[in-house]
Amino acid sequence: MKISSIPQLYRNLRRWQEIIAVLRRYGLADWLSQLKFDFIRDWIKDDQGVPLASYSREKRIRLALTELGPTFIKLGQVLSLRPDLIGPELATELTSLQSHVPADSDETVREIIAQELGQPVEELYAEFNGQAIASASIGQVHLAKMRDGTPVVVKVQHANIHSTVNEDLEVMAGLATLASHLPELEVWKPQVLVEQLSKSLRRELNFTRELQNLQVFGRELEHVDGLLIPQPYPRLSSSRVLTMELINGVPVSKLSRKDSRRNTDPGSAEALDADAAQVQALARRAAEVYMEMIFINGAYHADPHPGNILVVDGNQLGLLDFGMVGRIDDRLRETIEEMLLAVASRDASLLTTLIKRVGNSPPRLDESILSIDVADLVATYGSQPLESFDLGGALNDVTEIMHRHQISLPPQTSMLIKMLVSLEGTLNQLSPHFSLLEVMQPFFRKMWMRRISPKRQAKRFRRIYLELETLLETLPGQVSSVMQLIQEGRLDVHLAHKGLSPSVNRMVLGLLISSVFLGSSLLLAFHVPPVLFLEPGWMGIERLSLFGLIGYAISSLAVLRLIRAINRSGHLDRKDTD
Repeated sequence: MKISSIPQLYRNLRRWQEIIAVLRRYGLADWLSQLKFDFIRDWIKDDQGVPLASYSREKRIRLALTELGPTFIKLGQVLSLRPDLIGPELATELTSLQSHVPADSDETVREIIAQELGQPVEELYAEFNGQAIASASIGQVHLAKMRDGTPVVVKVQHANIHSTVNEDLEVMAGLATLASHLPELEVWKPQVLVEQLSKSLRRELNFTRELQNLQVFGRELEHVDGLLIPQPYPRLSSSRVLTMELINGVPVSKLSRKDSRRNTDPGSAEALDADAAQVQALARRAAEVYMEMIFINGAYHADPHPGNILVVDGNQLGLLDFGMVGRIDDRLRETIEEMLLAVASRDASLLTTLIKRVGNSPPRLDESILSIDVADLVATYGSQPLESFDLGGALNDVTEIMHRHQISLPPQTSMLIKMLVSLEGTLNQLSPHFSLLEVMQPFFRKMWMRRISPKRQAKRFRRIYLELETLLETLPGQVSSVMQLIQEGRLDVHLAHKGLSPSVNRMVLGLLISSVFLGSSLLLAFHVPPVLFLEPGWMGIERLSLFGLIGYAISSLAVLRLIRAINRSGHLDRKDTD
C-alpha cells in the first residue's frame, strides 16, 4: 500500500468497516452451506428471515450489493454488462438489481433546483409536485407543468450524492487493489472494472450528457413515424437538474398476455396486446428503430428493458432514460455481423477466429478446447430456422464460452451484446414468437453492400495507405536507434520469469536454516554463555549454550515448515515422467 493512500484509508475507515461487515455477513454462507448441521446454517438470515445459506452465490452477491447502497448497485449494473468476465448466471442475476433510495424532501429538492437554475421553483414552473413519483440511486423524478401548460418531468439529483459516490469509489479502488492480488478474483480484472464504473458514474452524475443524448437521438430519429423521444428543455436543465417532456404511455412490462386475459375492460392499457397483428407491428417497429441506431447511426439506447419502452395510444412507441448510451464503430459492427453470419453458415473455424480477434485472449489459451466449444455452439444454433432463431441464447452461450476460457471483451462489445439480449427479451414480452434476427437481415444486406461499395473500399485503402506511410516514415529511425544502442553496448534485454518465486524463497529459507543450524552448533561446541547444566546430568549432558539450544529449536521448526510446504506442492519425491 502506498504511503499517500493512508490518509484516504483513515478518512473512509467507517465506510470500510460497513462494507467489510456486509461482505463477511453474506460470505459466511459459502462455508455454512457445506455444513450438515441445519441449526447452525439457519443462524444467519436476511431481512425476511430466510437463511442466507439457502441462497445461491449469485443471489447473495446481489443482496450484498443492494445493501451496500447506490454506488455498489451501479457496480452490479456495470458487472451485469460483462458476462464474459463474471459469467452469464451472475450477470443475469445482477440485471434485477434495484435501488429503493428514499426520496429527498420537497424543501431539499426546491433548494437544489433554485441553486442550479438560479430562480425559485415558483418562477420556473407553473406547477411543481414536490412528491417524487420515482426515486433511484442517483436522483428522483417529479411532475411539473411549464408556463404554457405543457406537462414535464423534472429529474433532480439526490443531495450529497457526489460526496457519497466519491467516498465509495475511493473505497472500491482500495478493494480492487486488494482483489487484484487474489487469483480467484484477479480474472475479473477488478481495477479495470472499478475504473469503468468510475467513468460511468461520473457521466451519470452530469445530467448535461443525458440532455445532449436526448437532443442527438431526437434529431437523428425524428423521421421515424410513431417514435416518441422526450424533448429536453436546456433552459431548465443543468448538471444536477434535467427537465424534459412527459410521455404518457404504458410500459411494455405491463402488456403481458396473462394480464390482458384477466382484464375485462378491452379499452384498458393492459389489453393493448390482444390484437396480435398490432403487437407484432409494434415489436417490429421497435426492433427496426434499434437496428437503425446500431447499424446506421452508430449510437444506440443501451438500456431497452421493458420499463424504458412505452406504448403510447396503442400504436406509438416512446423511449425513456438516455443516461446509458452505447457507441459502435465500423470495425465492431462488421465483426458482430460476421459472427452472426458464421453461426448461420455453421462455420466453426471462422467463429473461433472472430472470437479470438474481438476479445483479449489469455496467454495460455487452449485453442483446441475453444474450437470444440465453438463447434458445439454452431451445431446447436446453426440448424435453427431464421424465424425461430434464439439470438439471446446464442449470445449468452458465446459469452459463457468466453468466460470459461477467460477471454475478455472490450466494454463497448459487451454492452452491445447485453443490449441485444435485453432487447430480445423485451420484444418477446410484446410478441413471444418475434424474431429479432429476422429484422436484422435487411440491415445485414445493407451493411454488406456498403462494405463492398467503391466509396467504402476507397476509404479503407486510404486508411491503410496512411498507416503504411506512417510506418515507413518511422521505421528507419527506430531501426537506426536500435542499432546505435547495440553499437554503444546500451541495449538491455529484460527477462520475466513465472513460477520461480516459491522455489527461490524455499532456497533462501534453506540457506538461512543451514546458517542458523551451523551457528547454533558452534555456540554449543564452544559453550557460549549463558549455559545450562553446569554439572554433568542425564547422559552426561553439561554446559549447553542457551542460545545454541534456541537456534536448534528454531532451525528444526523451520525445517519442518519447509518440508511441509514442499510436500504440499507435490514436488518432494515425485518422479519425472518425461
